Amino acid sequence: MAKREKNPNVDFYFSKAKKWQEEVEKLRIIILDCELTEELKWGCPCYTFQNNNVVLIHGFKEYCALLFFKGALLHDVKGILIKQTENVQASRQIRFTNVREIDKLAPILKAYIHEAIEVEKAGLKVELKKTSEYTIPEEFQNKLDETPDLKTAFEALTPGRQRAYIFYFSQPKQSRTRESRIEKCMQLILNGKGLND
Repeated sequence: MAKREKNPNVDFYFSKAKKWQEEVEKLRIIILDCELTEELKWGCPCYTFQNNNVVLIHGFKEYCALLFFKGALLHDVKGILIKQTENVQASRQIRFTNVREIDKLAPILKAYIHEAIEVEKAGLKVELKKTSEYTIPEEFQNKLDETPDLKTAFEALTPGRQRAYIFYFSQPKQSRTRESRIEKCMQLILNGKGLND
């Protein structure tokens, strides 16, 4: 099988990268060597197999990362996959702070990428938790019980929007802060809007 070509529509990402330029270029070479198609999605280089997202390169302040969309299904024999946040269900990252780490892991990265391609070939899907399986914070449950219109509007939201609100309301440690967040978002929910709409 032949190595895939760089996509000129994605070149700008690598030329504009300041902090992680050498690292993301090295990741690009490794991924293209695994015969994935390079595309631009969410402003980042995304690599696909038969139009299915497999891996994405992205940079952060403290690190750059290779994100596996279905990383939860990979056999992480080296223990290098990281959940970006505790609520992430499917994706996993491998983080880097210098090009030496990437060079050292290159054969392992290729093995993980090839396994991710096999996951796509097999049509495997990550079993996602249903919104009903998440614990609604007590303060929000009380508000839903007190305000039937709010409950109806919340239940009419898409599952993703419901989860976003549940996560947002659950984050603060103090009840007062949770209540404040709920109050600020009630009109959005009543208007059928998501947290980020």
